[in-house]
Amino acid sequence: MRPLRPACLLFSAFCLLPSAFCLSQTVVVEKPEFRQLVPEDARVEKLASGFKFTEGPAWNPVDSFFIFSDERDDRIYRWDPATQTAPVWRHPSGMSNGNLYDARGDLFSCEQGRHLVSVTHPDGSKEDFPDQWEGKAFSSPNDIAVKSDGTVWFTDPPYGLGKRLKEQTSNNVYCYDPKTKVMRAVGTDFDGPNGLCFSPDEKKLYIADTGRPHHIRVFDVSADNELSGGGVFCKPDKGAADGIRCDAAGNVWSSAGDGVQVFNPAGERLGRILVPETPANLCFGGTDEQGRRDLYLTAHSSVYRVKVTAAGAPVR
Repeated sequence: MRPLRPACLLFSAFCLLPSAFCLSQTVVVEKPEFRQLVPEDARVEKLASGFKFTEGPAWNPVDSFFIFSDERDDRIYRWDPATQTAPVWRHPSGMSNGNLYDARGDLFSCEQGRHLVSVTHPDGSKEDFPDQWEGKAFSSPNDIAVKSDGTVWFTDPPYGLGKRLKEQTSNNVYCYDPKTKVMRAVGTDFDGPNGLCFSPDEKKLYIADTGRPHHIRVFDVSADNELSGGGVFCKPDKGAADGIRCDAAGNVWSSAGDGVQVFNPAGERLGRILVPETPANLCFGGTDEQGRRDLYLTAHSSVYRVKVTAAGAPVR
């Protein structure tokens, strides 16, 4: 999440009935291969609205359900397709921002109100990870990625500091190994590190910077989890990249000022999906049988879904 700019929100009434935002150019094709990722007649469905600031979309691959945060209201909601409603699922939530489920059903949450990352296991037990590095408290953990070796990677910009004093001298990206209990700063040259995701083979790590650069960088990941490279991968032409995800083919899907912009592994923009509110984050969902082809978007006061052709990257 980046600081909310004044904007005219298109949907202000609390509405839990799904609707479709249909424009002649909901899908903008910039390269032919985009037609293989998003249907030309794709609809942007509004699932729920009336929230303060939605973030942290996450799909549970074990029990097949979708959750999201309203971090400014200190709640996590769970979408119920049977009743077409989104009741409160967790309160308080530690003002959680980014959320992520792994393949075992563990929920990792960036609790920026408590300036730490937590994991909630399927049995309901919860564990807090360290809330500091080198004796200094984290600022406000923002978004998260989990590698197949169990390491937890997260960004720590200052956006959720509030009135607390900033202790870290830089805005970093961290890697924590729950097995060895070792916390490392793996990136210290960011202005506002935000969304992050691994390529399907986990050999690359993409990190969005919503500070002044407004771009996405790409790093090579070694077998011992060291990062190298870090050049600019792409830059949305509208707004800033915030939440990002890879699909199974390695394309990068990024929130942007006008909706969702999709880039191929070479950093070329393939096309975009226009959304009536600026999305802060996104994730793929859906059952394994469907190939996780539902794209969920959290966008300020509302939550949306788009049925796409691309499949989300495998859940680790």
